Amino acid sequence: MRFRPTPLPGVVVVEPEPHADERGLFARTFCAEEFERAGLEPELAQCSTSFSHRRGTLRGLHYQAAPFGEDKLVRCTRGRIWDVALDLRPESPAYLRHFALELSAENRLQLYLPPQVAHGFLTLEDGCEVSYAMSVPYVAEAARGVRWNDPAFGIPWPEPVVVISERDRDYPDFTP
Repeated sequence: MRFRPTPLPGVVVVEPEPHADERGLFARTFCAEEFERAGLEPELAQCSTSFSHRRGTLRGLHYQAAPFGEDKLVRCTRGRIWDVALDLRPESPAYLRHFALELSAENRLQLYLPPQVAHGFLTLEDGCEVSYAMSVPYVAEAARGVRWNDPAFGIPWPEPVVVISERDRDYPDFTP
């Protein structure tokens, strides 16, 4: 695996290095030792998946509040998504900045996010499935979020939002 830093400290693009032959390919998507050597949290406590039927479905921007902050590894296993990380760590030099990239079944890229970095994505085609690996179990009482179109962040989304949950749509304006 290759670990590519992003403009947000601790947010890393994880690129599998596939080995191909006449059968197809094989690539490692997680290795605790390699993650630890790259300075990332190698603990794995929970894995989840989401499936979105329609292009233009937006999920997020979500995170868990301290002390339940989670490291998260995100991969699109079917379709294509526009994946966004938003730095909500007041001590970070990238505070309130975002990083985005396309994750797809084809490019096999993954995005690693540390605690207090909110995550969300927009589906770029019908039938998208996204896989998540988290360092701590989900705690409903710690679930938090910020609005995808809050002017405090100025996140440009590449396509219109067609489907969004009431919760994600109605987060209040962000106040630091």
